[in-house]
This record gives sequence, C-alpha cells and structure tokens, in this order.
Amino acid sequence: MPAKSKKQQMAAGAALSAKRGKRSKASLRGASRSMAKSMTQSELKELAETKRRRLPARAAKKRK
Repeated sequence: MPAKSKKQQMAAGAALSAKRGKRSKASLRGASRSMAKSMTQSELKELAETKRRRLPARAAKKRK
C-alpha cells in the first residue's frame, strides 16, 4: 500500500528509523509515534519507499 501524501510518507520514514533503532522512539510525535506502535517494519518500509513526485502535501479529507 503506497503512501497517500508526503506527510504520511515522511511519518512512515521516521517511524521506520525508530523501529530499526537509528532514532529514539521518544523523539517521535503524532502520526509517526502511532505508526511505530501499530505497524510492522515491512509495512512501514512499503509506505516510506513511496516516491514523492506526484503526492499531495496532505491527503484530502473525506466528506460525510
């Protein structure tokens, strides 16, 4: 599953580096912290490897 926005891709990269031990888990904030807790290393790698070229800065909100 590729990332839907640049923010999601960057958060996944930060969470992945914490999972690998290259960054402290205490330094994570917001989405990256919850991603590190709830996702596996392979899931995070898949999100973080998404190319940023045509991604929006933020994902559009869903309307009810």
